Amino acid sequence: MCKIRVLIVDDSALVRKILTEIINSQADMEVIGTAPDPLIAREMIREMNPDVLTLDVEMPKMDGLDFLEKLMRLRPMPVLMISTLTERGSEVTFRALELGAVDFLAKPKIDIASGLQEYTDQIANKLRVAKQARIKRHTLAKQFNTVTKNEMFPILPKRIASTEKIIIVGASTGGTEALKDFLIQLPPDCPGILIAQHMPETFTKSFADRLNKLCKIKVVEAQGDERVLPGHAFIAPGHSHLLLKRSGANYITELSRGEPVNRHRPSVDVLFRSAAKIAGKNAIGVIMTGMGKDGALGMLEMHEAGAYNFAQDEATCVVYGMPREAVIVGGVDEIIPLQDMAKKVLSKAAKIGAQAVRV
Repeated sequence: MCKIRVLIVDDSALVRKILTEIINSQADMEVIGTAPDPLIAREMIREMNPDVLTLDVEMPKMDGLDFLEKLMRLRPMPVLMISTLTERGSEVTFRALELGAVDFLAKPKIDIASGLQEYTDQIANKLRVAKQARIKRHTLAKQFNTVTKNEMFPILPKRIASTEKIIIVGASTGGTEALKDFLIQLPPDCPGILIAQHMPETFTKSFADRLNKLCKIKVVEAQGDERVLPGHAFIAPGHSHLLLKRSGANYITELSRGEPVNRHRPSVDVLFRSAAKIAGKNAIGVIMTGMGKDGALGMLEMHEAGAYNFAQDEATCVVYGMPREAVIVGGVDEIIPLQDMAKKVLSKAAKIGAQAVRV
């Protein structure tokens, strides 16, 4: 069996030591070298050709983001970011994901040695996912264009601009950028949106705030008991499951600190199942890039309840795990490239709204 060959880049000798011990304790991976800064790492990459790189977000001698941008432009490879649990750390992390990093790991602020030891399984799993990820050469140009004045989305019937129609989205690895590319294209009168993205709780608010600055719709971290209005997207906080509930004629958000489902909280399955029960045929499901099966059975329940479901296609996924599983179980109606997802979802919403008007 060929082991996953990992190069660790971190200016902390302690972190390098702990990560080395954790990675080398796994039967299917090994550390082939460690580097205290990007300049040394650059030479080691050339000499050792690692499968996966772990990279601290703040590095001496060269800014970590500058190094990542050059790496993904000249020698694309899977990169797992190691990020501190700070506001600045989250902003740098999101920029790193934008530049092409596969995923990130939150570094504990206190007692780092024991903290990272507790993350052994998480570190190992993220490295395995990174090794399988689809890596693309980064360019300075935007991957997808935002909507221009000459590009018209389907005109939505007035009936659709209500809480009757709703879009339900699930994503994991690679999802931060996929969600951005999807949401940035939506008009301010689109149906309300609920999102479950696998992410630590210290990052979900920063993620929502970042999207809110970029999008025409309003994007917030869900707080619970909010009315789901058109043009609003609610992202599950990293500490809770997000569910769809109904209060009279309105959809509302609900949070639950119940046990993790499929090892995740928030879980996509939990959100999808609530949408199947509460919204039925008025829901449109979207499952995006990510490793594992979370969301597959929940999307099947949505499908059986009358919802119309989309899955991101393999070519545009960083990891074609969750969408593939949803397709396998029979919960998906259409498989769509990411760049076409917003237009397809809105077209379907318009058709559903038109049918409701005729009825």
